[in-house]
Amino acid sequence: MLLKRILLGALLVGACDRHATSPPTATEVSMHPVLVRIIQSYTPSITQIPSERREALDRIATFVRAQRAKSEPARLTFICTGNSRRSHMAQLWAAAAASYHGVHGVEAYSGGTEPSAMNPRTIAAIERVGFVVERPAELGDNPRYRVRYADGVPAIEAFSKRYDDPSNPGNGFVAVMTCSEADQDCPFIPGAALRISLPYEDPKVADGTPEETARYDERSRQIATEMLYLFSQVADA
Repeated sequence: MLLKRILLGALLVGACDRHATSPPTATEVSMHPVLVRIIQSYTPSITQIPSERREALDRIATFVRAQRAKSEPARLTFICTGNSRRSHMAQLWAAAAASYHGVHGVEAYSGGTEPSAMNPRTIAAIERVGFVVERPAELGDNPRYRVRYADGVPAIEAFSKRYDDPSNPGNGFVAVMTCSEADQDCPFIPGAALRISLPYEDPKVADGTPEETARYDERSRQIATEMLYLFSQVADA
């Protein structure tokens, strides 16, 4: 039934364009066509998400629903060790999936326990699925990219930072641990209203090998599918 509703929603938006209303400003949002097509191709995989991961995602969905019921923003901070791959993918896909399902008031962030820099392979992976990335004039050691999933919405500034960086929320957020190392090293996240373990395999293991692109695309797809499931649960509520 869930999959049927998701597919029906995808058909209603058309193969190449989708419009939704943004939060208070009521600005029209037009998701990038390539990204919409990718999302539509991922929806059948939602039924394959393991039950234990659904349970974790459902807990986040419950938090988002509760915040929306209070007319308060639902802030999600995705945390990994280096804040270079999985946490960035999760942040970007969460923002895109919330918009796709018309779930307003969601703010997605990311951070690390030992920040480094957003990996260029991560940039390449998100560009392949339709995110639009604006690169800074000077890359430097920790470049700040501007990433968009749609027209009519502010760009997401993507760069590596600690999870408690001033640009991230300091309290009342969900801390989503996207790698086992950060999950083990940080059993307590100050200010978090909820802490969820949702680790993903690091695509870094394939860096410099013939499997590199496929491994990054696989991880991106897994994260996207789970974020689409999460926000379909909020939209269906």
